[in-house]
Amino acid sequence: MFKTLKNIWHVEDLRKKILFTLFVLIIYRIGSYVPVPGVNKEALEAANQSGEALMGLLNTFSGGALKNFSIFAISIYPYITASIIVQLLSMDVIPKFAEWAKQGEHGKKQLAQVTRYGTVVLGLIQAFATSIGFNRLYNTEMIPNATFADYLLIAIVLTAGTSFLMWLGEQITEKGIGNGISILIFAGIVAAIPGYFSAAASSSFIQPDQTFLNILKVVIVVIVVIAIIAAVIFVQQGIRKIPVQYAKRVVGNKMYGGQNTHIPLKINAAGVIPVIFAVSLLQFPIVISSFWSTHEWAKWVASNLAYDKPLGMVLYVIMIIGFTFFYTFVQMNPQQMAENMKKNGGYVPGVRPGKATEKYLTKVLTRLTMSGAIFLALISLLPIVFANLSGLPRSVKIGGTSLLIVIGVALDTMKQIESQLIKRHYKGFINK
Repeated sequence: MFKTLKNIWHVEDLRKKILFTLFVLIIYRIGSYVPVPGVNKEALEAANQSGEALMGLLNTFSGGALKNFSIFAISIYPYITASIIVQLLSMDVIPKFAEWAKQGEHGKKQLAQVTRYGTVVLGLIQAFATSIGFNRLYNTEMIPNATFADYLLIAIVLTAGTSFLMWLGEQITEKGIGNGISILIFAGIVAAIPGYFSAAASSSFIQPDQTFLNILKVVIVVIVVIAIIAAVIFVQQGIRKIPVQYAKRVVGNKMYGGQNTHIPLKINAAGVIPVIFAVSLLQFPIVISSFWSTHEWAKWVASNLAYDKPLGMVLYVIMIIGFTFFYTFVQMNPQQMAENMKKNGGYVPGVRPGKATEKYLTKVLTRLTMSGAIFLALISLLPIVFANLSGLPRSVKIGGTSLLIVIGVALDTMKQIESQLIKRHYKGFINK
């Protein structure tokens, strides 16, 4: 491992990318503590100390920015929601979007621009809801004598913060290491980990004068976390190899093809994206309902759509499974794979080229995706159930979702570093 880290530092291009990514993350963490204008700090601190309402998924993924009500309070989630909407509309819902989706790099740039505009609109809506919801939290005036102009100013600042985070994420993707948006979410979760330990230590989970019981609880929690990490890595690395054979072709005086290879289909090809999508959509109506927090229907939404409530759990699982299938089949289109194989003279042994190959790939990919989707849903729910049984505080009951994202992003980033090292004839973390 230390030799690999030394190799990374010796590669100038890779070193610059990693340092650039770390520099952007430092900016992100500093911004998480820059408060929005016009907020009563004493009232905000009192609200944070009087309950756990702020210690939810959004606060964890924003690295505490929501709790601090900083300029990054609504984090990058409007961008994720806008991405979901644009991808859905690209599936022959809006012909122009569908046309751009088939135009390669140029089409991706057009869709990315539409996503940016959508991020600003959704961010403004969510920023208004967040500012009003915070001001009404525990009936505390965190924005003294608030007027529409005050809410508008705060909403503009929060939207600007989200837009800046979106730009930072794009810069990481372009000039740094890993997927920028995922890296920012990863950083927010990791920054919240110390708070988990302090919350658990100060809760009823740790019993005074019961040393043996406390040690036993900690050991069980550690074992469960290690088991989840091992299971996530095992599934994330698991693939199904579809054998492919290419027929021999003679072009002029040269012979092409005649080789055996395979198509690697991952059990969980979508990675942690479905979990991030599901979290964003599940929290969106809760945030919007804070516009009318005094109404009964808004209270019902806030209490029943929470991730640790029965209805919220069911919706959470359904969305994870749905987004896993959606994202997998968008990324790996069986029809396109079958057409490309046929054009290049390739075929799956025992399966006719063309439509039959497409049906075969769809069948295999559906089975793999269902296994991966169920696994993602179970891993996301298991720690919530375990935490309820063990008596951990609410702020710690999101370990499954957090672990999925942290492990998934870490593996993807390691693979990118691995590929950079292998190109320069160095050994990486995974290939030894």
